This record gives sequence, C-alpha cells and structure tokens, in this order.
Amino acid sequence: MTDERPAPAPGLRERKKRRTRDALMRAALLLFVAQGYEHTTVDEITDAVDVSQRTFFRYFANKEEVAFAVQDLVETHFLAALGARPPAEGPLQALRGAVLGAWDTLDEALSDVVPVDLYMRTYQLIESTPALLAVHLRRSTELEERIARLIAGREGLDVDADPRPRVAVAAFSGVMRVTGRLWGQGQDASVASIRRMTEACLDQIGPALATDWR
Repeated sequence: MTDERPAPAPGLRERKKRRTRDALMRAALLLFVAQGYEHTTVDEITDAVDVSQRTFFRYFANKEEVAFAVQDLVETHFLAALGARPPAEGPLQALRGAVLGAWDTLDEALSDVVPVDLYMRTYQLIESTPALLAVHLRRSTELEERIARLIAGREGLDVDADPRPRVAVAAFSGVMRVTGRLWGQGQDASVASIRRMTEACLDQIGPALATDWR
C-alpha cells in the first residue's frame, strides 16, 4: 500500500530562502527590461533587494542564470502539460495541445513567483538581446532532447533507434522559433498575442509540407 500523505510544508527557513530567491529574480527582471541586460549589474540587483552580493551568488551563479530562472519554470510547466496529454493523441497533436495549454495556464504557473507580464517582457528582451538569444538557442537544443525522449516514451519507442521523435520535435521547435522571432518583433507582449501567433504558425505545418504551394 502506497503512502499518499501530502509532503510536509516547507519550514520557515526554506520559505525565507524561497522569498529571497524570488525577490532577486523579480528585481533582476525588472532591471533587465527597464535598462537592458548588458547595462544591469549584480550590484544593482542586490541593492534593489537590500541584500549582499554574497547572497545573490548563493542563489545564482551569474546574471545569465537569473535571466533564465523563470524560463526554467515555463519549460517545466510545458513538459508537465505534454506529459498530461491524452495517450491517444499523435505526437504533433500532443505537442500542439501542450504548448497552447501551457500558454493558457501560464499565469497560474508563475503567479507565486513573478507577474506573468514581467515574464513576457523578459521573453521579448531575450529575443532582442544577442547574448541572451544565443543562450536561449543553446538551451532550446537541450530542451528538444528532453521533449524527444518524452515523445518516444509516449509512443513506446527507443529514441536512439527510431529517428521519428527527434524529427517531430525538430519540426515543432522550428515553428516555435519562428513564432518567437515574429512575436518578439511586435509591440504586443501579451500571452494572448503569442498564443494566437503560436496557433497560427502551428496551423501552417501541414500546408508547408504540401508538395505544391501554388
């Protein structure tokens, strides 16, 4: 018989550590979007929270890590949504449902950490800052492998013997990159805006694979 008792709530010390980490994240993202990633220093972040540099480096290795800390939460949210898709769905259908569902519930997923509009403005900053975009692309490659393995598991396949999971994820990720680039060039930084663009771009996978475009 399995023990289904809920995990104990975090103690006071852990809650204080979490609040400090979240405060550093919020301060950093606010400064990044207000004055630019390159022009923001660790000292400015710590001054905004009234903590020492030592405290900052207890939670984050550098500015890059704090810039992508919320992105880690968003990726985890998407992977959870993908894992919860109905088993009968095909891979691309599951990926589509997961990403649209993740956008629909993003506010709920982030509300305890940062305002969702701050995350969206940070996402636009990433898309428009070469140093951050390079990191984002590297991270995307790592995420693609995790997604491919999840898809392979859903389909009962060996991801190293069957190329289809990685091919499907490559197609999906390519569409996500186009979506992010087009959305990042616009003025509307809302979740609704990127969700609409995500759906519109995903709808073009089939027509783009057609043999005759005329």
